[in-house]
Amino acid sequence: MSMDIRVSEDPSAAAAAWMARRLRDAVRRRREASIAVSGGSTAPPLFAALLHHDVPWDRITIWQVDERVAPDGHPERNAGQLTAVPSPLRLMPVTAKDLRAAARRYGAGLPERFDIVHLGLGDDGHTASWPPGHPVVDSERPCEAIGEFNGFERMTLTPRVVNAARSRVMLTLGESKAEMVERWMLRDPALPVDRVRRSGTITFLDPAAAARLPT
Repeated sequence: MSMDIRVSEDPSAAAAAWMARRLRDAVRRRREASIAVSGGSTAPPLFAALLHHDVPWDRITIWQVDERVAPDGHPERNAGQLTAVPSPLRLMPVTAKDLRAAARRYGAGLPERFDIVHLGLGDDGHTASWPPGHPVVDSERPCEAIGEFNGFERMTLTPRVVNAARSRVMLTLGESKAEMVERWMLRDPALPVDRVRRSGTITFLDPAAAARLPT
């Protein structure tokens, strides 16, 4: 099945409206819902828009897709992007002394299946914290400590967990992402994002990011 691609002038608002409907439906069906949220530049505008919707926040648990290894309160921590969200948070234990053991514990506590996993797309084709050429994309464990990537050690969920979610929301903005979007759509296996399952993934783009979409 092909991916659902939606291009709009305000993809953050479009993604938020779609997520709000999906979360309300999940809570209606199962009495609770779960989201895993990526770091990067797309989470703040997405959640700023989502907070304007009628969402049963007390029934929704927020987890992290990835996190930088840094002290609590550090400005580069992805956790700082989630402080305004009125839901229970399950933050990655990146201040632990033994990061590999901490990743195993976090992975063991994940929900059986996320309702939504939010993803972004890096200028090098990475998503989550899956660096190009890194063996994390083939891991059978749900969560891994991957070592240094772009200046920080990282912890990340693996493709196994991301692809098991009921839905994946990719939010990608700006001209700098247009080449990676094109290569992803053309199924370039060199890109980590190519490991994301296409069925069940909905991609929200602005016109600049969509400028090189294959016809």
